[in-house]
Amino acid sequence: MAKNNFHKRRLEEKLQDSEFREEYERATREIAQVDAIMRELDARRIAVGLSKAELARQVGKQPASIRRLFSTEMKNPELKTVAALADALDADIALKPRRRTTRRAATASRRRSGAAG
Repeated sequence: MAKNNFHKRRLEEKLQDSEFREEYERATREIAQVDAIMRELDARRIAVGLSKAELARQVGKQPASIRRLFSTEMKNPELKTVAALADALDADIALKPRRRTTRRAATASRRRSGAAG
């Protein structure tokens, strides 16, 4: 318990740095998005009645690697693998814009507008 408190306090201290906070929040969003996609793929796998081993065979992967993707907190699947899983499950992966434009996207848009004019 003391170790968790130390790490929590240390994180809170580091989050005071705006650059660290921005990168931490970006990484947290990225992890959440990967987790959400993997949860959706796993739900689809269950809905179509495929075992993880059957799905692995369909995409040419080892069953153990597919089990890890669907059951481990620490995952970072290649996009090619995610696309193959989606295809095997007769599903598409879609990119959905956020409601508000991120600062980086707004800056890039302004640069493009300035360069065109």
